[in-house]
Amino acid sequence: MECRAGCGACCIAPSITSPIPGMPYGKPAGVRCLQLDANNYCLIFGMSERPAVCSTFHADVEVCGNNAEQAIQLLGWLEQSTAVAP
Repeated sequence: MECRAGCGACCIAPSITSPIPGMPYGKPAGVRCLQLDANNYCLIFGMSERPAVCSTFHADVEVCGNNAEQAIQLLGWLEQSTAVAP
């Protein structure tokens, strides 16, 4: 499956613990990445500053569903299901 243009769910729903330009400590789950533009495109796509976790993410219907709304829900559920208890 190819990423859906303008989806951005993988840049919003999951937490990212790697540094991101403008977000030196990463980002919490459900927080929009600062590098996501108004049309939900990554501003650092293909650049060395992009975290490895972002570069290695591959869209799949199992985690992205059939549309951006489903992707937010599924990725959010996976985030919550795999979160380490404090």
